[in-house]
Amino acid sequence: MNFEITNSPIKEIASDLEIIIVVENNLKHKFVQDKKLLKKAGFAGGQDEVCHLISKNRLYVGAEGLKGAPIRSAVAIAVRSLLGKKYKSVKIAAYLSHPRCTASLRALVEGMVLGSYTFNKYKSKKIKSRIKNVLISTEGYEENYEVSLESMARAVHNGDIAANATNFTRDIVNTTPDDCYPQIMAEIAEELADNSSLKCNILKPKALKKEKMETLLAVARASRHKPRVIHLAHKPKNHKAVISLIGKGLTYDSGGLSLKPADYMVTMKSDKSGGSAVLGIMKAISEMNLPIEVHGFVGAVENMIGGDAYKPDDVLTAKNGKTIEIRNTDAEGRLVLADVLCYAQQEVKADYLFDFATLTGACVVGVGHYTSGVMGNADEPKELVVKMATQAGEMATKLDFNRHLKKTIKSEIADVCNISNTRYGGAITAGQFLSEFIDENHKEKWAHIDIAGPAFVEHAWAENPYGASGAGVRMMLRLIEKLARTEIHKKG
Repeated sequence: MNFEITNSPIKEIASDLEIIIVVENNLKHKFVQDKKLLKKAGFAGGQDEVCHLISKNRLYVGAEGLKGAPIRSAVAIAVRSLLGKKYKSVKIAAYLSHPRCTASLRALVEGMVLGSYTFNKYKSKKIKSRIKNVLISTEGYEENYEVSLESMARAVHNGDIAANATNFTRDIVNTTPDDCYPQIMAEIAEELADNSSLKCNILKPKALKKEKMETLLAVARASRHKPRVIHLAHKPKNHKAVISLIGKGLTYDSGGLSLKPADYMVTMKSDKSGGSAVLGIMKAISEMNLPIEVHGFVGAVENMIGGDAYKPDDVLTAKNGKTIEIRNTDAEGRLVLADVLCYAQQEVKADYLFDFATLTGACVVGVGHYTSGVMGNADEPKELVVKMATQAGEMATKLDFNRHLKKTIKSEIADVCNISNTRYGGAITAGQFLSEFIDENHKEKWAHIDIAGPAFVEHAWAENPYGASGAGVRMMLRLIEKLARTEIHKKG
C-alpha cells in the first residue's frame, strides 16, 4: 500500500473511491455529499457504522471523535469492508485533530494497513485487499488547519511501519504449529537481520545447556523440535537509552503431562504471541532507525508430552540458581521466561526491561479479551506502558502486586513453586513468580505485560481481524519513540 500526501482539495483528487469519515454523527459537514441517500439507507454515522454508496464511489464510516482510537478503528472497518472489491486507489482527507498534532493522521494510516490484513496462507481461494494507492489530502476537517508536510510525512511513515510490523507479527502467530516451530522462529529472526541493520545470535541446545537454562530445556525436552533462544539487537551510535524486550515464544502448548482439555488446545498456536511481538517490534525499530539501543530476546519452545517430558513433582534449577517446584506442567511459559529473563539481564544492562507473554487465562478472566495486564515492582515502567498503550490504540491496565498473594507461590521443598496454591489472582501470582528472576539492577526497571486477552481473539474487533492482533507491537513502538525524544537519566 503506497501513501501519498497532496495539497489538493479532496474534491480535486482522482481515485477509484473516496472514504469519508462522519465524525460525531455530523452529516452536515462539507465532506458529506450524500446526506439524503445516507438518511434513506438508515446511516446515522455511529462508530464503525459503514455505508457504501457504490454508484457514487463513496464509502462513509462513522467515528465518535477525531482522536486516534476512533479514527483508526473506523478506517480499518471501512477498508476491511472493501476486501476482494475492485478498488485500487482511494482518497481520504487527513482528519487532523489538532493543528500541531498528527496523531489522528498516523492512526488513519495504521487503520488502512491493519484493516487490509488477511491471512490466506491455508485458503485455496485467497481474498485480498486490492488497494494499492492511498491519496491523503492535507485539507483539514476544521477550517484553516496548517500542519507542516514534514510532520505529516513523518506520521504517515511511522504509522505505515508500525502497522506493517503488526501485520508481520500477526502472520507469525497465525501460522500453524506444524509450520512454525522454534527453528522456524529462529530463521525468521535471521532473515530479519539479513535484510536490516539488526544483529542476530541464536542459541541452540548445547549453548542453552552451557548457559544453564535448565528450566527452558525441561519444558522443551519432550518435543521433537529443539528449542532456540533468539537475540536480536539494534545498536545505533550515540543511543539515548538501552531497552531489553523478552518474549514468550511457545510455538505450541499442549499443557505437557498436565494435559489441556481438547477445547483448550485449539488456538494454542497463539502461545508464541509474545515472542512474535518482539520480532515485529525489532523489525519496526530497525526500519525507523530510532536512537535507542534495543535488544529483543525470544524463548522459542514447544511444550509436548512423551516419555521424556518434565513432570509435576520435579524440582528444576533456573539460570540464576533458584529452584522451582513443578506442580503443573501447563504453567510452562513462566519457566521459559525465567531463564530468558536471566539471560537477557546477563547480556545487557538495560534502562528498561519489558516482557510480553500470553501467560495466564486468569488475566483474561480479570480484565477481558481486549486488555493487557501490566505488572512489576515499580510504578514508573508500568505507568509508562499503560500510557503508551492508550496512545497506540491498545488497552492495558495495571495489576498491582501484593505481599499476601506472593505467599501463595511459596514451596515447602524448593525456593518457589511454579503455580499458586489458590485459584484466585493467577495473573498477579504469575507476575510475582517472574519477579523472582529479576536482579537487583533491573528490579525497578521491569514491567511484565500479560497479553493473553488481546493477542488472539476468534472474532474481528475494531482494527483487529479474527485471530492474531499483534498485541504489544504498537504500544512498545510508541514507548520507544517517546524515549527517543526524552533525555533518560540512568539509575544506579
